[in-house]
This record gives sequence, C-alpha cells and structure tokens, in this order.
Amino acid sequence: MRHRRISELMTRDVVSVRGDVPFKEIVRVLRQHRITAAPVVDGENRVIGVVSEGDLLRKTTDRSAAPADIPAVPGVEAWERAKAEGTRAEELMSAPAVCARSGWSIAEAARLMEVQGVKRLPVVDEEDRLVGIVSRRDLLGIFLREDEDISREITEDVLDATLGLDPRTLSVAVHDGRVEIGGRAPYRTIPAIERMCSTVDGVVSVSYRWLTDSPD
Repeated sequence: MRHRRISELMTRDVVSVRGDVPFKEIVRVLRQHRITAAPVVDGENRVIGVVSEGDLLRKTTDRSAAPADIPAVPGVEAWERAKAEGTRAEELMSAPAVCARSGWSIAEAARLMEVQGVKRLPVVDEEDRLVGIVSRRDLLGIFLREDEDISREITEDVLDATLGLDPRTLSVAVHDGRVEIGGRAPYRTIPAIERMCSTVDGVVSVSYRWLTDSPD
C-alpha cells in the first residue's frame, strides 16, 4: 500500500517574498496572485517565515497610528506591537515558519496543520530551501481519487499482498470513496482489514458485511 506524498500534491511554482520587501509591495503581491499568505525567504531561498494578511492587518492595532478617539486594542503583546510597527516582510512575518518535507505523507502534513492551526505549509528540502507549498485544499484533493483506483488498491495491495487473503473470498465495493467490504475472512484478521482499508488514500468511510470463518 502506497501513501501519496506531499511532493505529488504540492504547488511547485511558489509565490514568495524576500525579507527586505516593504509592506505595500507585500500587499500588492498577495492581491496580484490572489493568495492570503506567502513564504518569506532569504538570499539562498531558505524559508525564514510566512507573512499573511493577518500579519499585515496588525497594522490596524498599532496604537501610534490609531486616531485619538478610538481606544487601543487591549491585550496586544509587545511582540505583536513590534510587528504592527514593522515595515518589511522580515519584521511583519510569523516566524519560525511551520514547514513540511516533500517526502511526508498526507496524514503527516494534515496532522501538523491541525496542531499548529495553519492553512498551508511551505515545503522545504534538507537545507530548508523552498521547493513548494501545500494547502488544505491540496490535501483534500486526494478525496477526488477514482473509486476504481481505491477498489484496486484495497483488493491487490491490502487484501492480497499485505494480508495474504484470497480476494476471491471477499467483495470490495466503492462509491464516492465509501468502501463496503463483505465475504469470508478469518475472525482474527478482521480488525487489521478494517484498520488498513480506512487508511487507504481517498477512503471516506468503511462499512462491512462479514460472513466470517471460525475464530481459529
């Protein structure tokens, strides 16, 4: 069973900015490319941070820029205030950047996005140089995989090659990523079948119609 890697899903033509790019130019870049964030790189294309619309909007919390009759936003920490006063990408960005490696699985990238609360991950090589970017939308694209491909992988890779079961004793039906498995299988193998089928790329759900052999 082969899990798809980030390198197969990521966008390779990445819009990035250098650390010395000024505020207004960052706004222009984001608007021109219709993106909400961009990796910030140094002179050797190493990722040093990510600058987003949220980072830029901190300008609105800069107390020195606020009209006298509008109260300052409470609870703004010193580092946030410093970012609000910044004028270049390296001063405005969120750092260090949360990055992924091209060899990671979809599950690994999705888990990191969830834990870190980010919507995209710059993808870097072993020297932290930018090679791509992957978003939540890219990861969700795996669920557009053809039902026929999912069925073939479950039958050939999971049941036959990995678990050593005779596919002729089992039925695999897939519709819109929903898998239904039925047939005869040793009782002790059922948990493994269920677990492995649910981890196949593109599977939305798994249901079962078992006519099992004896527990032995």
